[in-house]
Amino acid sequence: MAEAMSERSAATFGVMGNGNAFVVGWLVRHGHRYVKARHEAGAMSMAQGYYLATGEIATVTTTYGPGYTNILTVLAEAAVARTPMVVVVGEGPRVKRPFDVDQAMAARAMGVDTLTVAADDAAALTRRAFELAARDLKPVIVSIPYDIAETPAAPERAVDPVEPRPKAPVAEADVARVAELLAAAERPLVISGRGALLSGAAEAAHRLGDRLGALFATSVMARRAVPSEWDLGIAGGFATLGAAALMRQADAVLVLGASMNTFQMRYGTLLSGARHVVQVDEREAATSPLVTEFVRADARDFAERLAEAVPRASGETWRDRVPGVADGSIHAPESLPETDAEGRINPRALALRLDELLPAERTIVQDGGHFLGWLAMHGSAPDPYGLQHPGLAFHSIGMGFPSALGASIGRPDRLTLLTCGDGGGMMTLPDLETLVREAERAVVVVFNDAAYGMEVHQYEHRGISAEPMVFEDVDLAAVARAFGAEAHTVTELGQLDRLGEWLAAGGAGTLFFDVKISGRFVAEYVAEKVEHEAARAAD
Repeated sequence: MAEAMSERSAATFGVMGNGNAFVVGWLVRHGHRYVKARHEAGAMSMAQGYYLATGEIATVTTTYGPGYTNILTVLAEAAVARTPMVVVVGEGPRVKRPFDVDQAMAARAMGVDTLTVAADDAAALTRRAFELAARDLKPVIVSIPYDIAETPAAPERAVDPVEPRPKAPVAEADVARVAELLAAAERPLVISGRGALLSGAAEAAHRLGDRLGALFATSVMARRAVPSEWDLGIAGGFATLGAAALMRQADAVLVLGASMNTFQMRYGTLLSGARHVVQVDEREAATSPLVTEFVRADARDFAERLAEAVPRASGETWRDRVPGVADGSIHAPESLPETDAEGRINPRALALRLDELLPAERTIVQDGGHFLGWLAMHGSAPDPYGLQHPGLAFHSIGMGFPSALGASIGRPDRLTLLTCGDGGGMMTLPDLETLVREAERAVVVVFNDAAYGMEVHQYEHRGISAEPMVFEDVDLAAVARAFGAEAHTVTELGQLDRLGEWLAAGGAGTLFFDVKISGRFVAEYVAEKVEHEAARAAD
C-alpha cells in the first residue's frame, strides 16, 4: 500500500499516530518525501496547496479518531473546491469500541468516498483511489482498520478498473448557432473557467477571441489561462472597477467551463449588458439564470470547432475602442492615501507595493478574509497555478500557512507569497513552524487589522457590536521569529523595501511581515455583498 502511495505521489503530508504509523514508517524508510505537519488540518491544506500549484495529486495521512475529525473542515473545502487528493487514514478496529466514530459516514456527509482496505487489496485499492481522485476531481479516503495494520500482505486481489467518463459530443447545430450570434456581436467577451483550463481549451479560446476581436476574462481558478494583452483579468468580485465596467458592456458572452456562481457573476450584475450568454460545460444543465444558451460539451472540443466556424472580424472591433485594456490603464486605481488618519496602512496600497516588489515567477497564496481580493485585483500571476485561494469554496479561513508550504514544495522554482489576516493566521499558527522549517523560499505578509475584518464590515453597520470581532494587536513578528523566520513589523510602506533586499541577496528561508493595516477601507466586493444582502432582506 505505501509503495503504491510512493509510486503515485511526489510528496505525502501528515501527522503520525497509531493508525498510520506503519505506513509513515515505510515511506520514510524508503526515501519518499514525507512532510511532518503540526496539525492534521494543516496536512490537508498542504496537499491542497500542492495540487493548486502543480496540478498534481498529493497524499495526506492521519491517524484515526481525533486525528481524523481534525481534517473535516479542510476535507469539506477540498470536496466543494473539487480538489483531488488521496487521504490515507487509520481507522478503529473492525469490532468497534465505545469511543470509535463512524469515519466513513462523516466522509459521506461531504460527498467523499471511503475505500477500506484488507490484506489482499490494500495496494490495488490505493491505486484505485488515485484514479478516482483524478477522474472525479475530489478527495478519496483510503482507510486502514487498526487490527490489520500489521497483517502480512496476502496475494493481491484484482479490483474493478476505473472507467473514464465519456465526453459529451459536440453537435454541429450548436456550433453553427453560437458562431452566428458571436459573429453578429459588437462587444463579444470570452470567459474561461477551471473546466476550460482542465480540458486544455486555452489555445482554442485564444484563437476564437482573436478572430472575433473579443475581450477575455477568467474565473479565479483559471487566472491567466488565456495569456493575452486583451485579458480583463478575473470575472467577478475580484475584477478591478474598470474591468468590471467593460464586462457589463459585453453584448454576447461565451462562458467556457466556468461555474457562474453568484460571486463570479457579481450578484447578477456582471453581464447586465449581454443579450446572449452562452455557457459551455459538461454539467447536465446551466448553472446560472443569466444563461440564454446552454451547450453540453467539452470546453476544448467546442471551442476548437467554434474557432473554425466563426468568420474573422473585419473592420473595427471592440478592441479598437478600448485601448486601455492592452496598456493596462483600465486597471489603475484612483489616487489613494498610503495610510488612514491614524497612520495605519491602506491595504490596497500594500497590495500595489507588493506587486511591484515581487519577482514575476511567483505563487500567490491567499487565505480567506476581508483583504483577499486586493492582490488578486492588483497583483499579477504567471499562470493559473500562480494564484490560489484556499478556503474560498467553503468560505473558510485559517488554511494559509500550510497551503503556502504545499505550494512552495510543489513549485520551489517560484517564490511563494502568502497573504493572510491576523484572524486566519492565528487559527493555523502551529503550521507556521512547519512552513519555516520546510519551505526553501517563502514570504508571508499578514494584513493585520486586529480584527475579523470581514465580519466587522458586514455586521457593524447593522447595529451588531463589533466587540466580539476585534482583538488585541498581537506582535505576530515576534511569534514568527520564535519559530525561526526573519520577521518585521511594518507600520509604513517603506519598510517593505526589506523584501527587495532579501530577494537581491538570494532570498532563502521564510521572510515574515506583520503589516499593521487600517480597517477603515472597505473592499468593493464586501460592499457589494452587503448591498446585495440588504436588497434581498428588503424584498
